[in-house]
Amino acid sequence: MTMKLSQHWENIQATLFPLVEELGPITSKHRQLAATIDFACVEKFVQRHWGGPGRPVKYRCDLARAFLAKAVYNFSTTTALLDRLKCDPVMRRMCGWETIRAIPSESTFSRAFAEFAEMELASRVQGAFVVKYHAERLIGHISRDSTPIEAREKAAAKPPEPLKLEKKKRGRPKKEKPRPDPEPKRLEKQLSMSLPEMLADLPTQCDIGTKKNSKGYKVSWRGYKLHLDTADGDMPISAVLTSASVHDSQVALPLSKITEQRVTNLYDLMDAAYDAQIIRDHSKSKGHVPLIDFNRRSPKDTREFAPHEAVRYNERSASERVNSNLKDNFGGRFVRVRGHQKVLSHLMFGLLALTIDQTIRLLI
Repeated sequence: MTMKLSQHWENIQATLFPLVEELGPITSKHRQLAATIDFACVEKFVQRHWGGPGRPVKYRCDLARAFLAKAVYNFSTTTALLDRLKCDPVMRRMCGWETIRAIPSESTFSRAFAEFAEMELASRVQGAFVVKYHAERLIGHISRDSTPIEAREKAAAKPPEPLKLEKKKRGRPKKEKPRPDPEPKRLEKQLSMSLPEMLADLPTQCDIGTKKNSKGYKVSWRGYKLHLDTADGDMPISAVLTSASVHDSQVALPLSKITEQRVTNLYDLMDAAYDAQIIRDHSKSKGHVPLIDFNRRSPKDTREFAPHEAVRYNERSASERVNSNLKDNFGGRFVRVRGHQKVLSHLMFGLLALTIDQTIRLLI
């Protein structure tokens, strides 16, 4: 991994030096953007073609680089990005436009972003980057957690409950009367599902979520929930976006399957929300050691971590740092688009920039 990163650093420096001579000094953000664009290689995933009859389609590679710049600079809106492109020649040249007149309009940016969201561009690039630079190293801990994502859209209405033809009688049923089998829960159904089936079964519409904060108080939000797998070194590995009301445990198996396709790890670290025997057994079946905090539903539950397990479990703080870093520095707090596809695309552009930034920090 170090050799690959060093080669890219040489390419980045060779690109920056002519810009310094022609346009003047560059800032640390310019260097960060140059590294992000160079490592992302979005041109390998974006089709550069003409759109048929009529006006030609703008090259989408330049627009994809601009959305990476929006995440790196933590801009809240596309309007702010366009204003910066017009007054920053270095940033404009890095994205691929020589002059101010060459910058597309805001409506073109919106159409391109819709295309990127539909083709899951940022998710594909982030997954390919993780496989290329982290698949060869053995990762000690994968920390699994979720974070609320507030959205500016109306929460979906709950579907009406089906009408009951027979009114259930109160009390215990008779012994001779057969009892119907309980309907299997989503976690139990996932044991016989493939990864695409698991992801398709998860709710993705905007709704209301509630959880306890670090001080034990209940907080609610309207929007979505981003589930992340984080490796040692605060490195995001995989992500899934669901409705805000989805319980964390229901996304543990899909996240695990995505992560195992990209990296190899030894320990799975999760908080008490993932305390389910199915999740523990699934982790062990993959050759991992599950370290899951205990959800004590009864005073008789006296389970505790062994001393060495408690020390390892402290590594789970990496997921908290990645969540806050995404929101504070890479646009995760400014979600101005609507719909699951576009919200996921916005977050994944930020997560891609964060993944590249953390990879470079490991090299340094």
